Amino acid sequence: MHTPHATSEVVDIEKNDHDEKIVPVTTVTEDGVQTGQVKGLHKTLRNRHMQMIAIGGSIGAGLFVGSGGALRTGGPGSLLFGFMITGFMLLCTMQALGELAVLYPVNGAFFTYTCRFVDESWGFATGWQYAFGWLIVLPFELVAASITIEFWRTDIHMAVWVTVFLVFLIVIQFFGVRGYGEVECFLSVIKILACCGFIIFAIIVNCGGVPTDDRGYIGARYWHDPGAFRNGFKGFCSVFVVSAFAFGGTEMVGLAAAEAAEPHKSLPRATRQVFWRIAFFYIVSLFLLGLILPSNNPGLLGSSGANTKASPFVLAIREAGVTGLPSVFNAVITISVISVANSCAYGSTRTMQALAGRGMAPRFLEYIDNKGRPLYCVIIQLAFGCLAYVGEAKGASGKVFGWLLALTGLSFLFVWGSICLAHIRFRSAWKASGHTVEQLPYRAAMGVIGSYIGLSINILALVASFYVSLFPVGGKPDAEGFFSSYLAGPVALAFYVGWKIKDGMQTGRWKLYLSTSEIDVHAGLREGTLEGKYHDGVDQRQPFWKRAVRSLF
Repeated sequence: MHTPHATSEVVDIEKNDHDEKIVPVTTVTEDGVQTGQVKGLHKTLRNRHMQMIAIGGSIGAGLFVGSGGALRTGGPGSLLFGFMITGFMLLCTMQALGELAVLYPVNGAFFTYTCRFVDESWGFATGWQYAFGWLIVLPFELVAASITIEFWRTDIHMAVWVTVFLVFLIVIQFFGVRGYGEVECFLSVIKILACCGFIIFAIIVNCGGVPTDDRGYIGARYWHDPGAFRNGFKGFCSVFVVSAFAFGGTEMVGLAAAEAAEPHKSLPRATRQVFWRIAFFYIVSLFLLGLILPSNNPGLLGSSGANTKASPFVLAIREAGVTGLPSVFNAVITISVISVANSCAYGSTRTMQALAGRGMAPRFLEYIDNKGRPLYCVIIQLAFGCLAYVGEAKGASGKVFGWLLALTGLSFLFVWGSICLAHIRFRSAWKASGHTVEQLPYRAAMGVIGSYIGLSINILALVASFYVSLFPVGGKPDAEGFFSSYLAGPVALAFYVGWKIKDGMQTGRWKLYLSTSEIDVHAGLREGTLEGKYHDGVDQRQPFWKRAVRSLF
């Protein structure tokens, strides 16, 4: 087995707040292998932070607003099944990420795993796609949060609200990762309560229990008229693409592993929460939404961006004739958008810092101050936030944001597919090194089979996205329309080819991927793992289906 040679920058083994040793705290080897925790990051995220990041981290405008466009295009049947398929794919992906993150709680998480277990060039492409994604989404979310205020006030300039929200994010940065965790914890509780409240409300509406709603018992009426499926296969593909983007941010819990106080305890619990969030908050709420709101509702024509007046949840409440509650739900949407903006600042800064640690970004981005903040990365992220003021340019702002978002539209699919692929390659190298799955502190519920399934669905999602970008619903093939939807694909390919050429010219290695013998599974391994110090409590002698179910509870 290939054993990397460590650089001279090696730090003694450290202990975290709970006296748990991490092996060893180094930077990067000569062969580009990150061998442990990055010195300087504070491990202050507690179990409750990790749980709430996992449960409410990705609940945002994608669910509360973007699902309306999916309902209009594909109908309630396509909406439900599209989100179910994507949710199952994400469940497989998060199980794989949980296994890797507990074993290797390193900065950069999935980017680092891709570099270590798949290929440096693809890791470079994935890492920068992900970092750019969050950098560019931040100004968009600031504008979106400002637009939600227009639900109540239209007399205050949008730039004022952009400034207010940007200052709010700057204040959070003063408190480092603990500030991010506390804010996400608080906002996630509000989002979860809102989802639970809507589910109860939708059941009552469907049963005809709202006095102001003259529709009476609704049942599955709208699945018959106007119908469960709209626009055929194209409609389903469109929903498939929207659902993939709506789940964006779920992987953030893996990124936070490097700053978790007890990742071997909090990460397995957080990973298991993903199943319940997908099943309850997404699937149940969208199923009920499709029951009480017809897919041909005129208000759904504007369901995009942060147009909360066209939010299917707000429209469903209005359809029932309930007053006051739409304003409450609009406030929830505002909070959700701010939560996504907070995640933007975290996701991009940690990824850029990890890229710099591997020599794939300017070295100054590697700097971490004494409060555990990648300071220069934070400054760059907040500077990108100032692009939100472009929203003041009448007419041009839509095109500017459209092309910016096109650069990152597929970044989540690339990341999720890469996580599954990294897990497959890791399991192969783990076995080749003479180890068994019983030695893993946490095992993916469906094992390596789940990663193959997750990777396959990711590829299908990319194909579906390509199809609807080339042949849009209700339109003809158009070059500008295609690249505004699929620009991230060519950009990712350019990143990959560019780094492959650079690396090949420097090292003379032109292999497409790392062979099993080149993968070092011991670098950065949590001490005590091979001795069975940590165990997820699942009896590996049980049948596969029992082990899978046990891993979800």
